[in-house]
Amino acid sequence: MTAVLIGLAVSALVVALLARFPGLAPIDQPNPRSLHERPVARAGGWAIFAGWAAAAPFAGPPPGFSGASHATLSVSLAALFAISLVDDYRGVSPVWRILVQTGAALAVSCALAGFDPREAAFIATGATVLVAATNFFNFMDGSDGLAGTMAVTGFGACAAAAALAGAAWAPWLALAGACLPFLARNLPPARLFLGDAGSAPLGFTAGAAGLAGTTSGLWPAWFPLLVFLPFLADASATLARRAWRRERVWEAHRTHYYQRLVRQGAGHRGTLRVYGALMIGCAASAIACLAFAPAAGWVALAVWIAIVAAVFARIDYHVGDSQVRKP
Repeated sequence: MTAVLIGLAVSALVVALLARFPGLAPIDQPNPRSLHERPVARAGGWAIFAGWAAAAPFAGPPPGFSGASHATLSVSLAALFAISLVDDYRGVSPVWRILVQTGAALAVSCALAGFDPREAAFIATGATVLVAATNFFNFMDGSDGLAGTMAVTGFGACAAAAALAGAAWAPWLALAGACLPFLARNLPPARLFLGDAGSAPLGFTAGAAGLAGTTSGLWPAWFPLLVFLPFLADASATLARRAWRRERVWEAHRTHYYQRLVRQGAGHRGTLRVYGALMIGCAASAIACLAFAPAAGWVALAVWIAIVAAVFARIDYHVGDSQVRKP
């Protein structure tokens, strides 16, 4: 628990400093595509990764990572944090962001494969998963409380699963704990956002946790998919719909299901209640299946996909395309 307490304390200290000296952080200015009406600091990632870095010497490497793979993960996260921080302050070309994300994803996938060139298929698949996870988390950091709640429930579930497998649970619990001070200030009305320096590395870490846990046998492939399903489903469905309509998928928009729910009248609080229930339900189901009925995991995933699809269908029913397309 020492690592968890240290991560929590350092993260809380950084959050307090950001509140005391708001001029230090990049500011998210409201625009026609955002869901907010006032400027908000974008530095929640500073607190989270400062806390996790401080906890690391006491927690040890995350399960599934050791030696070269752990070092590769650390360097990759540092590179993602650095370019995302520059992006928060002055903007970075999408080409450069994708290049760094792809390089980091290939490096970690190669490390998990033992740098074996015969594992080319795994490396390519793993890199694709990591790049997608990096951007999916970023896509979903647009409404108060969503990203923080997903991080706490997601990495908390990973810690519980590691404990069930008899593996090191402290690294993931320390990360979940480091997210709590950010979440406290990200709840509606948000006074702090993750920023790209928080959302991109956090999404990458979520993908890396799922990939490493699956390849090392800590949990089946359905487990990380179910735990992070609310974010995966919203981001995937929105991306697919925009691609089908031949829209420019790389451009900012307000057509994610959570964005549409906010605009429909649920507001940030109502949207957090809906998505928070989905996150907690998915994570609890994943842990219960892993503990008592691993063979039922794929069935549980299918059931929750149906539940999420029903929620999305209800949002579609109440929000027509003409309303969605308004800026």
